[in-house]
Formats: sequence, structure tokens, C-alpha cells
Amino acid sequence: MQLSTFRRLLQGQRDELLGFELSLTRIEDQQVAAAIGKTHHANVTFNGRNDSRVSGAVFEITDAELAAADQYERLAAYKQVTAKLASGKEVWVYVNTRAAP
Repeated sequence: MQLSTFRRLLQGQRDELLGFELSLTRIEDQQVAAAIGKTHHANVTFNGRNDSRVSGAVFEITDAELAAADQYERLAAYKQVTAKLASGKEVWVYVNTRAAP
């Protein structure tokens, strides 16, 4: 996804997303599911609990790259929400629109 969307590999920093838990989102487009060999995408769901953390990586991207990510994620019915990380940073996270806070 990084190469096709951003035309480069992103260098991320490890961090933890607070108040979210891991979840799976069903891939509705059967052609996409067949092409990638999966029926679900890994995602996160907001639960608001202080003890909930999801480990991952934070990427710094340009405005143009953010627009490309928005277009890519919109196809999968994802939207941006703001979230707080354990490091104190506030970031954008893509979540399924059916599970968005």
C-alpha cells in the first residue's frame, strides 16, 4: 500500500494508540477480497477505555500524501478521526465508518 499510494516506503516510530482496541472489518467488495486473499481488514475500534492500547507505528506524511491516503481509505469506507498516543502526540487514524466515534 505504501509504494502504490505514496511511491515510497514510510519510516515510522513505534507508539501506542490509546482508547482503541483491535477489530476486524469485513471486506464488502468480493473482487478485492479475492485479489488480496482475505475476507477482513485489520482495524481498530474506539472504546474510550483508558486501559486500552493498540501498538503500532506513526508515520509523518505530506499534505499530498494525506490526500492520497484519504482517497485510498475512502474506497474501503474508512474515515479519519483524531486520536491520542501514549507519547502524547495527537494523530489521524483511519477507522471504518460503521465503527467511528
